[in-house]
Amino acid sequence: MKTPRTTSVLALIIIALIVAPASAQDTDNGLRIVLDNENITLDVGQEVQLNAKLINADGEVQPDTMLYFSRARRSLSVTRNGLMKALQPGSFTIIVYKTAQGDHPVMRKNITVNVNYPELDRIVFNDIPKKMYAGTSLQVETRIYDVLDFKRDDLEISDFSSSNTKVAEVDRFGNLKAKSPGKFKLTAKIEGITETWEGHVVKNPVTSVEVSLDDDIVRTGDVLNIKAVAKDKKGNVVEDAPFVYSFTARPDDSRGEAAPAQIEQNGKFVANKSGLYTIMVRNANTFAETTVKINPRNVRREIEILGNAKVTDVPTSDLWVWEGVDGRDYAATGTHVGRGEAFFWDVTDPTNMIAIDTITVDARVVNDVKVSEDGRIAVISREGASNRKNGLVILDVTNPSDVKILSRFDDGLTGGVHNVFIYENHIYAINNGRRYDIINIEDPTNPYRVSQFELDTPGHAVHDVWIEDGIAYSSNWADGVVAVDVGSKLGGDMQSIGGSPENPKLLGSFTYPSGWNHAAFPFKSKSSDNFYIAAGDEAFPGGIPAGWIHFFKLNNWEEAEEVARYEVPEAGTHNIWIKDDIMYVAYYQGGLRIVDVSGELMGNLYDQGREIAKFLPSVNEGIGPNSPMSWGPQPYKDMIFVSDMNSGLWAIKLKPVQGTASN
Repeated sequence: MKTPRTTSVLALIIIALIVAPASAQDTDNGLRIVLDNENITLDVGQEVQLNAKLINADGEVQPDTMLYFSRARRSLSVTRNGLMKALQPGSFTIIVYKTAQGDHPVMRKNITVNVNYPELDRIVFNDIPKKMYAGTSLQVETRIYDVLDFKRDDLEISDFSSSNTKVAEVDRFGNLKAKSPGKFKLTAKIEGITETWEGHVVKNPVTSVEVSLDDDIVRTGDVLNIKAVAKDKKGNVVEDAPFVYSFTARPDDSRGEAAPAQIEQNGKFVANKSGLYTIMVRNANTFAETTVKINPRNVRREIEILGNAKVTDVPTSDLWVWEGVDGRDYAATGTHVGRGEAFFWDVTDPTNMIAIDTITVDARVVNDVKVSEDGRIAVISREGASNRKNGLVILDVTNPSDVKILSRFDDGLTGGVHNVFIYENHIYAINNGRRYDIINIEDPTNPYRVSQFELDTPGHAVHDVWIEDGIAYSSNWADGVVAVDVGSKLGGDMQSIGGSPENPKLLGSFTYPSGWNHAAFPFKSKSSDNFYIAAGDEAFPGGIPAGWIHFFKLNNWEEAEEVARYEVPEAGTHNIWIKDDIMYVAYYQGGLRIVDVSGELMGNLYDQGREIAKFLPSVNEGIGPNSPMSWGPQPYKDMIFVSDMNSGLWAIKLKPVQGTASN
């Protein structure tokens, strides 16, 4: 977890939101945070300097340092020193932080900033066909833009009208119904802006509809592709006939379930609950139906706890498990808001994991640890160094019982390195939450930078980067997942565009509205052959972890569709790993979740019975007694390793499958 601006803010958020949320307040023991102006309204493009002070009970200004952070960096940017600029209209939150100094506690104050909306400019109709068949209907979709070319997602048009209601009529929700052959004009209005579209209704040639499915007995979570065919009275196929898809449900368990299944108007269906479902396909007054039986998915398995390497005096951060050059199994774990330590473990016997070495560096946070594929080189990240020369440290782990520091690299990395990745003799280092630097380590004693990659979007930030097949997938908060060619080994529609570590080239990016993108993991489904990116959230509304995993299906770098999610209602995500169609995701206070991501993905996987197991690590002593706070998972051989902030390193395994649903 981090903010992209400063190491101090990073440490503050960890303490305030995870370890001791009650301390992150705007008043404490007579101290209070005061701003010159707390009712701020700006126009797009306007800048203002925030000025916050810490005042004691006697009204005296204290010397404590104030830091500033924006929750919506692409819309309202702010520097660590409080220079704020309005980039997009809307209502946003600025957080004023005070780090712990002397007897003064960690404190924060939230400020709401309103950015005025410009006047509206135009309405755009989305892909309405020029020709409609009589008796059919469609949902009119519009986009609204203002004079600064911002798309106004906060507005909806409710003023629709048709020039000829005998030909076509439309309701206030944009449902357009074609009634009889002829021409008409559709008009949309909002706040004095008007747009018109000319339509044409023709005679409907469809006299019959046929429907079929790939299978009529499947499991919850299995996606069915509905095949619908419309024909005219001569038996010819009407290729452009539109269909409306719907279903009725008779679930096995009907105790108030609100959404037993989901059907899309592209002909895809998935059931969350077992039972019988009748799928209907309609064109005007002509329809067909078919029935499918949905069995329970039955993928639940039990967890066997193998061992726990307890760390209870400092929060544990990330982990990496690998096979050493001697054939034994080892793990490295970082530490958070601690003493600048990375711990090394012999985990060959997971029931008795042994601490074998500790590396201590000048840092408060050793957030990330990574080990090279050959098991010889490791890198650890540094934040919060006393001399502010953060950066990273390169280690020789040929003998994990005697880890040696080979070199330090802090050139241009003084803002702190939060995450790192090793790929083909290069380290990809997140630099001050703004970009990632690419560092050559062919000679690990003499590392040097070969390039860097940074977005040019307003208020951009980056949290993490993961490399697979020569593609770097970075997690960029409001800018979503960004894919960059650094030596792509993919072919087809996703082939290389000539990128390399020395010349990284942007391939594409995939965003979603919350702007919470914290982690990303690319994978090709072994069972469906689809290529997905799992994008994980991180957010702390009210100080409680929140968010879920978003699944993007990629056809090429320009086409990515968000098709599914995995959302645990009571917890928020952190790090993820996917292997052999199984997802392992650390869900902070919700522990480790193990999820079946096989086949085509659609809907909320949590509702579909795809959760294989969950594991809530906890011990009854330390910084978080009896409280899971899972940071990261890694499947390794036939085991699963988990780092937990409150209890250290765990090794578990899934017990054998007891039974599966029949389809």
